[in-house]
Amino acid sequence: MITQRHAKIIDLISRYEIETQEELADRLQGLGFKVTQATISRDIRELKLTKIAVPGGRQKYALMYDDFDGLNEKYMRVLRDGFVSMDMAQNILVVKTVAGMAMAVAAAFDKMQWPEIAGCIAGDDTIMCAVRSVDETIQVMGKIRKIIGMDEGVK
Repeated sequence: MITQRHAKIIDLISRYEIETQEELADRLQGLGFKVTQATISRDIRELKLTKIAVPGGRQKYALMYDDFDGLNEKYMRVLRDGFVSMDMAQNILVVKTVAGMAMAVAAAFDKMQWPEIAGCIAGDDTIMCAVRSVDETIQVMGKIRKIIGMDEGVK
Protein backbone atom coordinates (compact mmCIF):
# COMPACT_ATOMS: atom_id res chain seq x y z
CA MET A 1 0.00 0.00 0.00
CA ILE A 2 2.86 2.38 0.79
CA THR A 3 4.42 1.86 -2.64
CA GLN A 4 1.09 2.46 -4.38
CA ARG A 5 0.56 5.61 -2.29
CA HIS A 6 4.09 6.83 -3.08
CA ALA A 7 3.55 6.13 -6.78
CA LYS A 8 0.27 8.06 -6.65
CA ILE A 9 1.94 10.99 -4.86
CA ILE A 10 4.63 11.15 -7.58
CA ASP A 11 1.89 11.02 -10.20
CA LEU A 12 -0.19 13.74 -8.49
CA ILE A 13 2.67 16.19 -7.98
CA SER A 14 3.78 15.71 -11.58
CA ARG A 15 0.27 16.50 -12.87
CA TYR A 16 -0.96 19.17 -10.44
CA GLU A 17 0.49 22.17 -8.63
CA ILE A 18 -0.03 20.87 -5.11
CA GLU A 19 0.94 23.52 -2.56
CA THR A 20 0.11 22.01 0.83
CA GLN A 21 0.10 18.73 2.71
CA GLU A 22 -3.64 19.20 3.20
CA GLU A 23 -4.23 19.48 -0.55
CA LEU A 24 -2.15 16.34 -1.14
CA ALA A 25 -4.06 14.49 1.58
CA ASP A 26 -7.41 15.59 0.10
CA ARG A 27 -6.44 14.36 -3.37
CA LEU A 28 -5.23 11.02 -1.99
CA GLN A 29 -8.36 10.58 0.11
CA GLY A 30 -10.45 11.35 -2.98
CA LEU A 31 -8.69 8.44 -4.66
CA GLY A 32 -9.47 6.07 -1.78
CA PHE A 33 -6.24 6.30 0.21
CA LYS A 34 -6.74 6.62 3.97
CA VAL A 35 -4.06 9.10 5.04
CA THR A 36 -3.39 11.40 7.96
CA GLN A 37 -1.25 14.53 8.12
CA ALA A 38 1.47 12.46 9.81
CA THR A 39 1.38 9.93 6.96
CA ILE A 40 1.69 12.69 4.36
CA SER A 41 4.55 14.30 6.27
CA ARG A 42 6.41 10.97 6.44
CA ASP A 43 5.76 10.29 2.72
CA ILE A 44 7.13 13.72 1.81
CA ARG A 45 10.31 12.97 3.78
CA GLU A 46 10.70 9.45 2.35
CA LEU A 47 10.16 10.64 -1.24
CA LYS A 48 12.49 13.61 -0.63
CA LEU A 49 9.93 16.09 -1.93
CA THR A 50 10.71 19.77 -1.88
CA LYS A 51 8.78 22.92 -2.70
CA ILE A 52 9.66 24.89 -5.81
CA ALA A 53 8.45 28.29 -6.97
CA VAL A 54 5.79 28.51 -9.67
CA PRO A 55 4.49 31.60 -11.49
CA GLY A 56 2.31 33.87 -9.38
CA GLY A 57 4.50 33.70 -6.28
CA ARG A 58 3.14 30.30 -5.30
CA GLN A 59 4.96 27.05 -4.56
CA LYS A 60 4.35 23.40 -5.33
CA TYR A 61 5.74 20.05 -4.28
CA ALA A 62 8.34 18.50 -6.58
CA LEU A 63 10.94 15.75 -6.46
CA MET A 64 14.46 16.84 -5.54
CA TYR A 65 16.92 16.06 -8.31
CA ASP A 66 20.22 16.31 -6.47
CA ASP A 67 20.19 12.62 -5.53
CA PHE A 68 19.71 11.20 -9.01
CA ASP A 69 20.70 7.65 -8.09
CA GLY A 70 18.32 7.64 -5.14
CA LEU A 71 15.50 8.97 -7.28
CA ASN A 72 16.24 6.40 -9.95
CA GLU A 73 15.87 3.71 -7.27
CA LYS A 74 12.47 5.09 -6.30
CA TYR A 75 11.35 4.99 -9.93
CA MET A 76 12.72 1.49 -10.35
CA ARG A 77 10.75 0.41 -7.26
CA VAL A 78 7.56 1.88 -8.77
CA LEU A 79 8.31 -0.01 -11.99
CA ARG A 80 8.97 -3.29 -10.14
CA ASP A 81 5.82 -2.97 -8.04
CA GLY A 82 3.54 -1.95 -10.91
CA PHE A 83 4.85 -4.15 -13.75
CA VAL A 84 2.80 -7.09 -15.04
CA SER A 85 4.03 -7.74 -18.60
CA MET A 86 5.31 -6.12 -21.77
CA ASP A 87 5.19 -6.67 -25.51
CA MET A 88 6.46 -4.80 -28.53
CA ALA A 89 4.89 -3.83 -31.83
CA GLN A 90 7.78 -2.52 -33.93
CA ASN A 91 8.96 0.60 -32.07
CA ILE A 92 5.94 0.73 -29.73
CA LEU A 93 6.43 -0.85 -26.33
CA VAL A 94 3.21 -1.86 -24.57
CA VAL A 95 3.58 -2.32 -20.81
CA LYS A 96 0.79 -3.83 -18.72
CA THR A 97 0.67 -2.79 -15.06
CA VAL A 98 -1.29 -3.50 -11.92
CA ALA A 99 -4.65 -1.70 -12.11
CA GLY A 100 -4.25 1.99 -11.34
CA MET A 101 -0.45 2.01 -11.64
CA ALA A 102 0.07 2.81 -15.33
CA MET A 103 0.36 6.58 -14.86
CA ALA A 104 2.89 6.18 -12.03
CA VAL A 105 4.99 3.70 -14.02
CA ALA A 106 4.84 5.97 -17.10
CA ALA A 107 5.91 8.90 -14.91
CA ALA A 108 8.81 6.75 -13.70
CA PHE A 109 9.85 6.08 -17.31
CA ASP A 110 9.67 9.81 -18.03
CA LYS A 111 11.71 10.75 -14.95
CA MET A 112 14.38 8.12 -15.65
CA GLN A 113 14.95 9.97 -18.94
CA TRP A 114 15.92 6.99 -21.03
CA PRO A 115 17.04 8.47 -24.36
CA GLU A 116 15.44 5.60 -26.30
CA ILE A 117 11.92 6.58 -25.19
CA ALA A 118 10.38 9.55 -27.00
CA GLY A 119 7.31 9.55 -24.76
CA CYS A 120 4.63 7.51 -23.00
CA ILE A 121 0.85 7.49 -22.89
CA ALA A 122 -0.81 5.79 -19.93
CA GLY A 123 -4.29 4.57 -19.14
CA ASP A 124 -5.31 2.70 -16.01
CA ASP A 125 -3.28 -0.47 -16.52
CA THR A 126 -1.59 -0.03 -19.91
CA ILE A 127 1.26 2.16 -21.14
CA MET A 128 2.25 2.76 -24.75
CA CYS A 129 5.83 3.96 -25.10
CA ALA A 130 7.00 5.44 -28.38
CA VAL A 131 10.57 4.21 -28.74
CA ARG A 132 12.89 5.68 -31.36
CA SER A 133 13.60 2.41 -33.21
CA VAL A 134 12.91 -1.33 -33.14
CA ASP A 135 16.46 -2.02 -31.92
CA GLU A 136 16.05 0.50 -29.11
CA THR A 137 12.71 -1.08 -28.16
CA ILE A 138 14.58 -4.34 -27.60
CA GLN A 139 17.17 -2.44 -25.52
CA VAL A 140 14.45 -0.83 -23.38
CA MET A 141 12.85 -4.24 -22.80
CA GLY A 142 16.24 -5.50 -21.64
CA LYS A 143 16.57 -2.57 -19.20
CA ILE A 144 13.11 -3.29 -17.81
CA ARG A 145 13.91 -7.00 -17.44
CA LYS A 146 17.04 -6.12 -15.45
CA ILE A 147 15.15 -3.74 -13.16
CA ILE A 148 12.36 -6.17 -12.36
CA GLY A 149 14.67 -9.18 -12.17
CA MET A 150 12.97 -10.99 -15.04
CA ASP A 151 14.78 -13.70 -17.03
CA GLU A 152 15.80 -12.54 -20.51
CA GLY A 153 13.70 -15.17 -22.29
CA VAL A 154 10.43 -14.17 -20.61
CA LYS A 155 7.92 -11.66 -21.95
